[in-house]
Amino acid sequence: MLKNFSLLLVIFIGVSACSPVDRLIRRGDNALAIGEYAEAAALYQRAYRQTPAKEREQRGRLSYKMGDAYRCYGNVAKAVGNYANAARYYYTDTLTWLRLGDMQRVMGAYGEASKSYQNFITESLSPRKEIFSQSSKKVVSVRKSQRANRKKKRNMDYDTVSVATPILKSKNVDPKYLEIARRGLLNCEAALESRKDVSAYTVRQAVLFNSPRADYSPALLPTEYDQIYFSTTRRQTQGNDISGITGMKTGDVFFSRKDEKGNWKRVEPAEGGINTIDDEGACSFSPDGSTMYLTVCRTDAKYPRMAEIWQSTRSDATWSKPTQVKISADTLSDYAHPAVSPDGKWLYFSSNMPGGFGGYDLWRIRIGEHGIGGVENLGPEINTDGNEEFPAFRPNGDFYFSSDGRTPNWGGLDLYYVPQFTKHFRGEDVLFDAEQAGLVDTLHQQLVVEHLPTPMNSQGDDFGITFEGLHNRGFFSSSRSTGGRGWDKIFEFSYPERLLTVKGWVYEQDGYELPSAQVYIVGTDGTNQKISVLPNGSFETPVQPRVNYLLMAVCNGFLNVRQQLRLDTISQADVERAIAHQNKNPRKDATQYVLQFPLPNISIPVLVRGIYYQFDKAAITDSSSVALNRLVALLKENPNVTIELAAHCDYRGTDAYNDRLSQQRAEAVVAYLVKQGIARDRLTPMGYGKRRPKVVTPKLHAEYPFLAAGDTLMAERISLLRPAQQEIANALNRRTEFRVLRTTYGLFDRNGNYVAPAAKPKKLEADDPNAVDIY
Repeated sequence: MLKNFSLLLVIFIGVSACSPVDRLIRRGDNALAIGEYAEAAALYQRAYRQTPAKEREQRGRLSYKMGDAYRCYGNVAKAVGNYANAARYYYTDTLTWLRLGDMQRVMGAYGEASKSYQNFITESLSPRKEIFSQSSKKVVSVRKSQRANRKKKRNMDYDTVSVATPILKSKNVDPKYLEIARRGLLNCEAALESRKDVSAYTVRQAVLFNSPRADYSPALLPTEYDQIYFSTTRRQTQGNDISGITGMKTGDVFFSRKDEKGNWKRVEPAEGGINTIDDEGACSFSPDGSTMYLTVCRTDAKYPRMAEIWQSTRSDATWSKPTQVKISADTLSDYAHPAVSPDGKWLYFSSNMPGGFGGYDLWRIRIGEHGIGGVENLGPEINTDGNEEFPAFRPNGDFYFSSDGRTPNWGGLDLYYVPQFTKHFRGEDVLFDAEQAGLVDTLHQQLVVEHLPTPMNSQGDDFGITFEGLHNRGFFSSSRSTGGRGWDKIFEFSYPERLLTVKGWVYEQDGYELPSAQVYIVGTDGTNQKISVLPNGSFETPVQPRVNYLLMAVCNGFLNVRQQLRLDTISQADVERAIAHQNKNPRKDATQYVLQFPLPNISIPVLVRGIYYQFDKAAITDSSSVALNRLVALLKENPNVTIELAAHCDYRGTDAYNDRLSQQRAEAVVAYLVKQGIARDRLTPMGYGKRRPKVVTPKLHAEYPFLAAGDTLMAERISLLRPAQQEIANALNRRTEFRVLRTTYGLFDRNGNYVAPAAKPKKLEADDPNAVDIY
C-alpha cells in the first residue's frame, strides 16, 4: 500500500512539474505530427504568448515551430514572419534559413530569399559553433528533425517537419539541403530574369468559380468539356466542423455546367454521394467521363491524416457513393491527386510511399478489367528530391504536373509539362498511333520536361491544370493572389490557337481547281478531321508545333494524293518567339505552310514528270528516283487501282525501233515499281513508240505559247517550228504516262463477292518524296 502511494506521488509531482506552456507545446507537436497544421499553429501561438520575452530560446523555438505549421498549410506570410522571428532570436536551426528563403521566394521577395539561401549555405559550411541559452547559459544539444506523417491535400514541403529544439549556430547538414539552397539561389536569379520575357498566355481569375475561401484543382469533364468540377472549402460544404489542417471547413467537390448559350451556370455541390464530412480533394475522370477518381482524407483525431484515392461512377447525372482504390498495402503513406492516361489504362498519382526520389513522387498503376495492380515510379526524369504532384493529361498525350524541386521554379509548386509523354512509356496508347503511321520516329527520343512561362507560373503555388480537349485553353489553380494566406483560387487561361496554319490547294494535274474535293487530316496530337475545300480549290486549318500531320486529298474521278507536314522540330520556345514578334508586328501574318495536291484524273493519261532514260537506251537514270518514288507512293495510297504504264518516243527513227525502245522503257519502269512492292498484276507496260504524239493542252499552251492548244505534235507540225522549238516539241513527245484501267482491284473474289480491304498502317519512309519537312 505504501509502495502504491509513493508511485502516485511521483506521478503527481511529474505532472505538476509540466508547465502550461510545455503542455501546449506537446499538444502542438502532436497536432503537427498528425497533420493538424492550423491547430498546431494555434497551440504554438498560445504557448508563445505565455512565454516571457526574456526566454529568448523558448520564443525562438516556438517561432520556428509556428513557421513550420503555417508553411505546411500554405499560410506563407505568417510562415515568413515566424521564421524571421526565429532567426532574430538566434534560433538558427539547421533548416531555418532554408525554410525562410523558400517562403520568401513564394512571396516573390527574390532578393531577400537569395540572402537567406546564402546565409544557410554559409552557416552550414562554417565550423561548428555553440550558442548558449540566454536563460540557463548551458550548452543545448542538437537533436535530429523528426519526420512527421501528414495528411496529403497540398504539400508545401520536402516532407520534413522539425519538432526538436536545436540551438546551434551551424553544423554540417545533409548535402541534399545544400543542393536545395543552391537551386533556390538559381531560381531567384531566373525568376528576376523572367520578368523581361514576353509570353502569349493570357491568365485571369475565374471569378464565377471562386469563393472567399479556397477553391482549387479544377477538372473539365470529358468528352464535351461542358462541366467543370473542383474542390472548395466554402461555407456551403457539408458538416460544421472546422478543419484542424487548414483552419477552414473541410473540402467538398463542387461543379458547374454550361447552359445552351455556352455560359457557365451557378456553382453547386456535386450530385450524388461524392461529398461527406471528410475532406474531398483533387479529382479527375476516365477518358469517357464515366468514372471519377478523387482524393479523400478521412478525419481521425488520433491518427495522421492520410490521403487516399477513391472512385465513383456516374449514372445519368448522378455520381455513386465513392469506394476506395486499394493501391498498396502500405497504410502509412499518402496516395493523392489521381489522373487517368488518355487510353484509360493507367492511373497516375502522387505519393510519399517508400522507394521514391524525394518527398512526394509521381507514380502510376495499371487499370485492368479485374482491378488495378503493378505500381511503377515515373523515375528520375520526372521526380526530384522535392515534391511532384497534381499530374494531368491532354488527349494528345502531353503530360502536366507541378513540382517544387526543379529549375527554373518561381516559388512553391510550378507547372511543368512533357510533350507527348505517352510515347516515352510504352504501356500507353495515344489516340492516333503516329509511329505506325510513320509520322515520327519515336526511337531515341529524349524525354524533355519544360517549364511553363509567366503568367502560367508565379511566385505562389501553381497546380491542378485542366484543358478543354485539344484547345489551348482551360483552367488551373494558384495561390498567387491571396497575399500569402494560402487560399488557392481558380484561374482560366488561353493561348493563341492560330499562330501556325497550313494552306493547301487541290487541283487537277493540269491546273484546274477541284471545288468538290475533300481533305482528311490526322495528326500525332489526336487530330482527325475532314475539310471541304473552297470553290477555288483551297483550304486552310490551324496546326500545332511538335505535331506531325498526314493530309490526304480525295475527289470523285481522281486518285487520292497525300502530303506530310512535319512540325516535330518546332519547339514551344520557337512559338513563343514567333508570337512575341507577331505582337510587335500585328500586320504580319501568322506562320503558314503551303501544300499542293495535284490529283491525277482517272479518265485521261497522266504525265509522270521527271523520269529520264539514258540516250538511246531503256536504262533509267538515277535522277528519276524522285519521280518514281512519287509514283510508288501514289499507287500505295490507291491500292484498288490498276494502271497502264506507257512510254513514248519522238518521231525520229523507224517505227519498229521506237516501238521496241519504248516497250523496253515501259518495262523498266514497271520493274522498278514491282521492286518497291507494287503487285505485278496491277501494272501493264505499253510501248507506243511514235504512234501517239502529244496533244497540246491549254496548260502547255500557257507554258509554250508557240504551241496552239489542241494541236497534235506530229512530225509535219514540228517541222514547221524553229530548231529550238522543235527540240521542245520532241521532248514533249518523249514522255512516260500512266492511265487508270480499273479501280476495283482486290475488291472482289473469283465469285464476284465483295472483299473488304484489310486495314494496314501506312508507313512513310524517311526519304519519301511526298513528305514535306519543315525546319
